[in-house]
Amino acid sequence: MKHHPNLARLAGAVVTLLVAAACSDVNRSPTAPDRLSTDQSPSLSRSPSHFEVLHGAAIHATVENVHAAHAARPTRSTELYYHGGVGGIGIESAPKVYLVLYGSQWTNNDPSGEANIVQSFLKGVGGSKWLNSVVQYCQGVATGTYFCNGAGTAAGNPNGIFAGIYIDNGITAPSRPSQTDLANEAIRAAAFFGNTSASRNASAQYVIATAHGNNASGFGTQYCAYHSATSSSYGNIAYTNLPYMTDGGASCGANFNGLGPNAGITIVEGHELAETITDQFPNGGWLDGSGAENGDKCAWISSGAGATTAVGFSTGTFPVQSLWSNAANSNRGGCVQSY
Repeated sequence: MKHHPNLARLAGAVVTLLVAAACSDVNRSPTAPDRLSTDQSPSLSRSPSHFEVLHGAAIHATVENVHAAHAARPTRSTELYYHGGVGGIGIESAPKVYLVLYGSQWTNNDPSGEANIVQSFLKGVGGSKWLNSVVQYCQGVATGTYFCNGAGTAAGNPNGIFAGIYIDNGITAPSRPSQTDLANEAIRAAAFFGNTSASRNASAQYVIATAHGNNASGFGTQYCAYHSATSSSYGNIAYTNLPYMTDGGASCGANFNGLGPNAGITIVEGHELAETITDQFPNGGWLDGSGAENGDKCAWISSGAGATTAVGFSTGTFPVQSLWSNAANSNRGGCVQSY
């Protein structure tokens, strides 16, 4: 197959990104210590010009930014390799995905039906052939490992990956949620679901979905979503910032490859889901030499091998991108829709 160039995530899988932010003060919850126990931790600070600084955020770039990066920096494909884990965790061996509708702004404010679309997708994706390429990656092996070959503990793809929804409409989310706001909401969700220990969060991810018109700064121009992690009294917690995707228009997948105005919803969430399973706490999991994860290497492919398309799951048919498989093409690697 033709190898598609890697996306360098601006400057790697874990980046520091300046995005325009609201000027209100940012306060971290007492239960969310400033630093995750890794050098690339998702702390947040303010610059004097009121720009938000994202740390430890694995960015899913917009269509335009990915295509521009490919045009400017065509490179050979490289395999993913294990980066040693964070606190012994590099992948999700038994993934559980929790959806959080963040804030009262969701009330009567879902014109694209995104809450139901994401739920339906997550209810059907577990155990699918589309997601199954994640099981070739593992933890408990040496840093620099490219192929697990049965060693260590493999990433999981179980049926019933969707573990529940938290409709958190008892609070009003900030108009432009910061990384700290999103991290604290993930901690709040962990408490809601009773995941109050490190072991309960070692294979969990919290999808923090913001309402129509209520997205974080940088959405639709610099990124479509990101996943990150935060430390807390409940252990390290993995979370995704999932903005209201149709607000981003074509930049975040609307009508991509002719798949309809809502296509970006599941293209982007599928991307973040697979990346979090294989890189639970960025960037201790599986990335290539440029810092791209299994979703990045196959993002926004419009034609040919690995092109984004609609795939059938037990709960319906949804647009999804392909995912990188080291094992494809006789272990030379490639983007696959089934494994």
